[in-house]
This record gives sequence, C-alpha cells and structure tokens, in this order.
Amino acid sequence: MRLFIAMGAALWLGGCASVADAGRLADVEILSRSSGEKLETWRHGGRLYVAGTPGERYAVRLVNRSGGRVLTVLSVDGVNAVTGETAMTRQSGYVLGPWQTADIRGWRKSLAEVAAFHFTALPDSYAARTGRPDNVGVIGVAVYREYAAPRREAMPSGALSSQSAATPRKADAAAGEALNESRMKKESERLGTGHGERLNDPTHHTDFRRASDAPAEVLIIHYDSRENLMVRGIIPRTPRHGHPQPFPGGFVPDPGHS
Repeated sequence: MRLFIAMGAALWLGGCASVADAGRLADVEILSRSSGEKLETWRHGGRLYVAGTPGERYAVRLVNRSGGRVLTVLSVDGVNAVTGETAMTRQSGYVLGPWQTADIRGWRKSLAEVAAFHFTALPDSYAARTGRPDNVGVIGVAVYREYAAPRREAMPSGALSSQSAATPRKADAAAGEALNESRMKKESERLGTGHGERLNDPTHHTDFRRASDAPAEVLIIHYDSRENLMVRGIIPRTPRHGHPQPFPGGFVPDPGHS
C-alpha cells in the first residue's frame, strides 16, 4: 500500500479500500495555531467537546503511544482530510512511527501543501461548500495497527483483498449520532472547518499494511462555539459577579453622601 509522510507522519494512500482524546494506541488533541496551546476540553454525555472561535486556525495533533507504526485515518466534519472523500475508516490516513507526534494543520492538497484548518460558520465550511453539511462539528481518528508477518509462516495469499471491503463501524455510528444532533440546530449558528490559505507542508510516500480490516480504536472530538456549548449545558456558566465574599475589604470607610 502507498503512503505519504507529512510533518514526521506518514500518510497512507489506499485505493478504495486530559488530553483531548486518549486511547491505548494514540492520543488526539486540538491546538490553536495562534497560541500554540491545546484547546480546553469538556466531557458531557459520554462525549468530548472543544470550543472553537470563528477565524481561529487550528491543528489536529496525533500522538502514537505505541512502539510500532500506526495508521491514523483523519476525518474532519465527515470528510477525509487527505483525499476530500466522504470519510470512511478504510480510507487514506497518516502513518506515525513509534512514539511519534504530528500536527496536521489542514486539508492535504498535494505532496507539498495543505489548506489551513480554521473555524468558521457552517455555511462557509469545506464540508458545506462541497454539499456535505450533515456531519459538521466532529473530528474523528480511526487508528490501525500495522500487520506483522508470522516468523515461520508465509503470508497467506489475498491477505489484502478484504481491506477494500472493510465496513466502518464506530466512526459511522458516531457520525450518525452527530447528524441527528446537527439537525436540531440552525446551520448559521454552528461552527465548521473552513478551507483556508495554503501552507507549506512537505510529504512523501511510504508503505503500510493494516493488521485488521476494522480499526483498533476510534477517537472522536466534537466542537462548536463556546456560546453554543454553554447554551447546551456542556460548558458550565460562571456567575457574572462570582459568589458573594464575606471578607472582601479592609477597614470601614465613611459612607458616601446621598
């Protein structure tokens, strides 16, 4: 199988075939590119959320927690960040070496460039502009282990044939949940990910063979504006003036004149 290597990560090009979210094999974080800080996360209803700001450029940080190579198929708003296809777990993705970290800053445009990820109003998102607005507001990463041939046995013929027929499981179920939730909100009020300016991001090919048709794990992060997350009760509201304090001052002042 053919792969790319980008920013220290390899990108798999198959045919058709807290930290933010931590799994056994990989971690996923969302970083603000202006500050370099990772976005704060909130857990609610079994999901993980981050708050984005319109216009803010961001990167998806992928971390390999294992001593072997892994394939990470990145979906942003239901779109494969490498190929632009409607995302499925069996598609192309970034390959990380042992213990490796890579910051994915945008939509892959070529071996040399990406188009920057940035938070924007849903109608201006890349997914909506390409006629696929239903899954805007979710970032997913399907993680695969690399196949290791048995030491004393020959690799069975046709071992790769089933990969192109693999069916997505967790990722597609999560996408369906996101779709149902998305229809309850006005599109103009929600955040999506735009197709921004071109960034220099050299990459090259490598090879990878998946150990299984299904991903070993799927990591998911939902996002929206802070205001929307507060309205939905995901981010707790803080009283404007805080709680009354019993000892806020020093000595007794003279009263003011009425």
